[in-house]
Amino acid sequence: MTDTGTNTDTTNSGTHAERDAHVHTAHGMHVVQDGPRQAPPLLLIHGSGVAGISWQAMIPALAARHHVIRVDLPGCGHSPPADSYEVTDQARRLADLLDDLGISSATVVGHSSGGYAATALAERRPDLVGRIVLISTGPSVDALLPQPAVLRVLLAPPFGPLLWPRRSDAMIRKGISATAARPVEISDAAVAELRRTTYRTFRRIIRANTAYLRQQAVPERLAGLGIPLLVVFGGADPRWDPQSARSYTAVPGSRIEMLPGVGHVPLWEAPDATAALVLEAAGGPTAVR
Repeated sequence: MTDTGTNTDTTNSGTHAERDAHVHTAHGMHVVQDGPRQAPPLLLIHGSGVAGISWQAMIPALAARHHVIRVDLPGCGHSPPADSYEVTDQARRLADLLDDLGISSATVVGHSSGGYAATALAERRPDLVGRIVLISTGPSVDALLPQPAVLRVLLAPPFGPLLWPRRSDAMIRKGISATAARPVEISDAAVAELRRTTYRTFRRIIRANTAYLRQQAVPERLAGLGIPLLVVFGGADPRWDPQSARSYTAVPGSRIEMLPGVGHVPLWEAPDATAALVLEAAGGPTAVR
């Protein structure tokens, strides 16, 4: 059942970061809105197994100039599990949310696999997407690198199902840090949000994302849409080959920005530089309809 109710009691949200934000639940997703509602909208979509709190270090800069909407996708953070984690279903939920908010066009920003949901939203409802920013979004399955050992142990059988529910805070931090190229500070609140995703849900999300990517590469999906695209990639990303970012040149008018010495999580490793790039893209031309 779709939940379009609104909960504005942010003191119950569990994070100090949301105290000055508008928090509600819609279409099975925990939604946090920051910044002036009359400002140009930015939709932020997190990657697999994390949550909307992963954007927190960028929110002050973004919300100073934009109406920022960040979600916890189903099964992540404060959002309950869903019957389906197919990328097209994620796009449908996001489109319904933007429609409910009365937003006719937004700059849509996806980190990692959140970029697949952003791409699918553009495919499904190009009228809602004025610009796309993809951060550390692998363009195709052949761009995936051998994963760090700690992730292989945590994410796959036989040890994954046993270790996942027993993860300590230190283990969760180690898992995130393994995808970074710089030291990152991961707050207690972020660790608590990451802990909410179950192993079964995470595996289903990964399978859905992989199926979407195997069906067609992201640059091919975006090439004919006519939507301005910014791609931000860490030059030292240990999850996706940084050189694969070049494949996005297949999208007419695309712009690719490499962040030297940054890994897979620029949101935590280089939040100021990443926010500046998002703001620049959000202020640029929109899609030609």
